[in-house]
Amino acid sequence: MPHVSRLLVHPVKSLDPHPVDEVDINNGALRHDREYAIVDGNREFVNGKREPAIHRIRSEYDHETRTLSVREHGDDEWAEFRMDADRGELNAWLSDFFDYPVSVVRDASGGMPDDTTVDGPTVIAWETVEAAAAWFDDIGPEELLRRLRPNVVVEAGEAFWEDRLYADRDGVREFTIGDVSLRGHNPCQRCVVPTRDPDTGDETEGFRERFVTKREETLPDWANREWFDHYFRLMVNTSIPESEWGKTVAVGDELALGDVTAV
Repeated sequence: MPHVSRLLVHPVKSLDPHPVDEVDINNGALRHDREYAIVDGNREFVNGKREPAIHRIRSEYDHETRTLSVREHGDDEWAEFRMDADRGELNAWLSDFFDYPVSVVRDASGGMPDDTTVDGPTVIAWETVEAAAAWFDDIGPEELLRRLRPNVVVEAGEAFWEDRLYADRDGVREFTIGDVSLRGHNPCQRCVVPTRDPDTGDETEGFRERFVTKREETLPDWANREWFDHYFRLMVNTSIPESEWGKTVAVGDELALGDVTAV
């Protein structure tokens, strides 16, 4: 059976992922995922889509103490901030890094995903990551995983297994992770973030073009082509019904496919 091999939450939107062994469902998302975000003076997100420099920030997060440690890539010294008591100092560190005023905001009710409609955890098979990394000469699977930024990584035994987790545009694929029921909606439309080096923010020349060509060539028979108006899509977007909120998913949980139901 396909099973969860990694669970990754991103405590601060667009900063580094934090691996966990188990996590509960909070208002349809993984608890702590995108709980914090960096915003500018107009309250607009400062994220990877609009700010390449954010890739140069390395971060670690301690959920027990709610402490964020940050440093610029290449530096050895970490700066530590308690997310409540030291928020002003953290804002100052980030503003100095970006060279314009920013602040950190919090939404503990379910995080701040880009897609506020299909806002469940994103899912990808590790075999898919390995296969897609092989499309590029200088990008390994671990680096590609950082570029793609999924929540749930599955060991499934075959590449592109996650393309089984959605149906056509009129339906959703029911599936379970352990005893948690989810709905698979669509293959994730990628933004500019995967095209950049996750350490420096530098654009990888020809990344999108190569990706699109190989994705079309390798699209499995079980993928619903109705979604592929373009082929810069990889990973699956999901939602979690309210009946499942408060349950827990864990590394090792098995995934099982269910029926297709109408939207």
